[in-house]
Amino acid sequence: MEALRIAIVGAGMAGLACAEGLRAGGCAVSLFDKGRAAGGRMSTRRIDADGATWSFDHGAQYFTARDPRFADRVGAWARAGLVARWPDAGEDAWVGTPAMNAPLRAMADGLDVTFGSRIDGIARAGGQWRLQGPGAPSLAFDVAIVAVPAEQAAPLLAPHDGAMAARAAATASAPCWTVMAGFDTRVPYDADILRQLGAIGWAARNSAKPGRDARECWVIQAAPDWSAVHLEDDAPAITRMLLAAFADAIGARLPDPAVAIAHRWRFARSGAAGDGLPWNPAQRLGGCGDWLLGPRVECAWLSGTMLADAILEAAGMATGTRTGP
Repeated sequence: MEALRIAIVGAGMAGLACAEGLRAGGCAVSLFDKGRAAGGRMSTRRIDADGATWSFDHGAQYFTARDPRFADRVGAWARAGLVARWPDAGEDAWVGTPAMNAPLRAMADGLDVTFGSRIDGIARAGGQWRLQGPGAPSLAFDVAIVAVPAEQAAPLLAPHDGAMAARAAATASAPCWTVMAGFDTRVPYDADILRQLGAIGWAARNSAKPGRDARECWVIQAAPDWSAVHLEDDAPAITRMLLAAFADAIGARLPDPAVAIAHRWRFARSGAAGDGLPWNPAQRLGGCGDWLLGPRVECAWLSGTMLADAILEAAGMATGTRTGP
């Protein structure tokens, strides 16, 4: 049997997990992502300033593994040195090492991923799928999978499956403004984590995570309601406000930051549609992502893995969850 040619729009955790499962089943899988590198909500930002490089996990701060299948996967990453436990965040908290995006980079390295490719649409013609947008390939695909946040998935799906698109459109994400701040001296706060105080939803000494450089780096994430109110404010104003809120929260004056920059996550914390498997076998169109099951890294991985299994089963091909790095 000729291998199915499958296109996946989005190379975050869900898209990569789906691709791994499909490739293990004998499919030819290509992923397309508008970002510069693997990561998505598990991205790591590196900033060069005054001859120094500062590193920040500015998206997801940690993840947990409760489902046995995902726990097996995390165990494989741990054996490969790609993740480690972070007890300060909780007994079951894990982080990528030496950066949050480490497991995603390893997953992407074994797959056909095109970064910097913005896909604006998908078109059905002659029983196959073609991608549309700057840098879209000329190839046609047997299966199209949309693995992006719900708000971005809805317009891609709408021309082809109204019910799937409506489910995505009804599953809103919460935004989050994040400030990345690096200091030449230690911030006068004994704890490495601050949670839910005023405008601050979460603040963490990034350099306290396992495998990080000792340089004093803080990630300060605003609470969802605060982020929504200030969503369209400019980044410098956000930086000033959140640094001031952080100083108030710890009850101390901050050292002058060597670097401070804000990042707006419009779709930071996904909703939960309550259905992890949107799959249209007649059109060979599917979707996956944390928005289907819940706002956790594990949910994104499970959604992608479940979709891969469904596609392979529909095609009469072997299924199975990959557990290597």
